[in-house]
Amino acid sequence: MTAVLSLDASWQLASTQTVPLALAPWLLEAASLTARLKAHSTDFRLQLLGESAITLPTFLQPCFQQPISTCMRREVVMWCNQQPAVYAQSWIPNQSIQQLKQLAILGEQPLGELLFQFPDVVRSPIEVAQLPLKTAPFPVVAGNYWARRSVFTVAGQPILVAEVFLPGVISI
Repeated sequence: MTAVLSLDASWQLASTQTVPLALAPWLLEAASLTARLKAHSTDFRLQLLGESAITLPTFLQPCFQQPISTCMRREVVMWCNQQPAVYAQSWIPNQSIQQLKQLAILGEQPLGELLFQFPDVVRSPIEVAQLPLKTAPFPVVAGNYWARRSVFTVAGQPILVAEVFLPGVISI
């Protein structure tokens, strides 16, 4: 399965100067994005688009502190008030799945709900970029969308999470 969106972009550290004012509270949120979406929505649901074992693309390798070969790529859409609000890609190295077995059986449970349950979760600085989205398996107008990414470390295991903020997030 080909990813809905390539994360190959010019990423930069996030700050109030690098992001649009209307999206800053979302892009710069350090706590659980899932919890924030649920708090601002009367109808939240997660749609699992797919999970596949895949070789980590070379352009993502610098995100990890150690060499990573194979990962599970997980793609989801978080819907709020019946609109697609956030498209997310997670890259979970095989060794992270071996150490944290619950990562392999998430299904339609949000990854953020699991990650923020761990007392030792650490998040790298948030980076932002604009990503072109041409087509998608959910209703969205083609265009450039703001995204953020960071690496979470739980029990010493890394997980790369990238989230693309769709127009539905502005309306909640």
